[in-house]
Amino acid sequence: MNEALTLYIAAFVDELAKTGVQDVVVSPGSRSTPLAIMVAEHPAMRVHINIDERSAAFFALGMAKAKRHPVALLCTSGTAVANYFPAVVEAYYSRVPLIIITADRPHELREVGAPQAIDQLNIYGKYAKWFVEMALPEKTPDMLRYARTMAARAAGVAISAPAGPVHLNFPLREPLVPTVREETWEQTEAKEPSYTTVIPGKMTVGIEQIQRLYDEFASVEKGLIVCGPIDQPEFAEAVTQLADMLDYPILADPLSQLRSGTHEKEYIIDSYDAILKDEKIAASLVPDVVIRFGAMPVSKPLFLLLKRYVNIKQIVVDGEGGWREPTLAASYMVYCDEIEFCRQLVHIGKPKRSKSEWSATWKAINGIAKSVLLEAAAENEWFEGKVFTELAQLLPDGATLFVGNSMPIRDTDTFFFTNDKQIRILANRGANGIDGVVSSALGASAVAEPLVLVIGDLSFYHDLNGLLAAKMHGLNATIIVLNNNGGGIFSFLPQAEHKKHFEMLFGTPTDLQFAHVVRMYGGNFAKIATWDEFRDCVAQSLTTDGLHVVEVCTSRENNVKMHRLLWEKVSQEIAEFLEKRGAV
Repeated sequence: MNEALTLYIAAFVDELAKTGVQDVVVSPGSRSTPLAIMVAEHPAMRVHINIDERSAAFFALGMAKAKRHPVALLCTSGTAVANYFPAVVEAYYSRVPLIIITADRPHELREVGAPQAIDQLNIYGKYAKWFVEMALPEKTPDMLRYARTMAARAAGVAISAPAGPVHLNFPLREPLVPTVREETWEQTEAKEPSYTTVIPGKMTVGIEQIQRLYDEFASVEKGLIVCGPIDQPEFAEAVTQLADMLDYPILADPLSQLRSGTHEKEYIIDSYDAILKDEKIAASLVPDVVIRFGAMPVSKPLFLLLKRYVNIKQIVVDGEGGWREPTLAASYMVYCDEIEFCRQLVHIGKPKRSKSEWSATWKAINGIAKSVLLEAAAENEWFEGKVFTELAQLLPDGATLFVGNSMPIRDTDTFFFTNDKQIRILANRGANGIDGVVSSALGASAVAEPLVLVIGDLSFYHDLNGLLAAKMHGLNATIIVLNNNGGGIFSFLPQAEHKKHFEMLFGTPTDLQFAHVVRMYGGNFAKIATWDEFRDCVAQSLTTDGLHVVEVCTSRENNVKMHRLLWEKVSQEIAEFLEKRGAV
């Protein structure tokens, strides 16, 4: 029995390694013993132990996001499997390839009251791209080929468009300890370099369709390119060339990876969220056509503009064949690789269009908005948005900025401006939850250094267990906690007007002293009081090994006032500029 178990699991693990899966995040348990031992024994596998299953799953997600490659995730049977669920949901919506491997009781121990036995079949429902209940281990040549084929298929499905999580459930009988010998891997009789290679392709459309779209764009002067979350290394160069050829401004979400880098930034509008907050100004800037790439941007004013003006011709380009179109107003859904789409249009469209009043207006008002926001950030006012203008200066070339949800991602949108550094910005914007952000960032830090996470206090509290990974694996990361003692984003919402129950139901102050827990996990903690201290602490943390937590304490009430004053000033100055030009 042990020989069958050993060879069967070895065949699966070896094939997984041959597909290029090198990292496995393991949550300890008994039923998963043979799988855990075999991945630990395989010379091409790196094992990352993470005891808390919810934290483990987000850690794997962050690592896969940073690598742009599948990471495997392994746990025992029972509720351990259920604790992976939030990260599986996030991976599904954010298109992150995960290979979830769960051990299970054999069939005869299900639904009979055996311990740690729950119904694990299709437990993740639609959130797993593919599910398979693995056969019980056997050592016949057919079953060893089957194990290898399932491993290759899992990796292939995970990375195929749209990328996402797959789930393999392994029913295993005792005894669970494999018998590993020097010749174990040779006994599995693998073909080289792999048993089955999955070659994913890229979606394309015919030249006739590209020509038809170009003809439409060429006849429209008032066009915009909208880039939401998208993380493809060559996309920035391709889309900025398209903007230059069409003379279309690019409204660039911070997760579009367009705000940082050496590509041309003449057409990039990075203050569009502040610009569009005034409805009258927004109404004067309604485009005739929008070409949209990536997921929906974080900006609500932009979303409302696209939803409200249904006559805008929206072309949504999705190289992974999804339907990320919440405005319900798209004219075209184009299933074509985003980079190829841009390059084909540029190839057709030479010579480029001359510069228009439309693009000049967008560039001018973007400059006005940035000037107002930068002027405020230059002050010594204690203000959450200033964290991001400071980080734009402090982060070195090649750094990764991981951003929490709620206010941090919105302040990134408003205050992290274009620069020539190579700074990659990541966030969990699939389901937009505040859970698992610490673990995701630390997972990313395992393959991307230096890394800085900016996170709110509630989100930080929600995933304090995630800090253990930094201690166990000697990770280097800086975490900036924006502590306004509660749910800061709710202060911007209509709920804030209902003072009677606001603090109890929405503000939810916790009055926690984070220094204690940071030190428990072996981290360095600093609670800063001035911007000079902030700069010194962050700069030092970026050149020092280990976990560093920098706490910035702010006032929710003052934060709302400062934001609204800035938005009003931006709107006022842009309105005056447009009135002089007769545009409003």
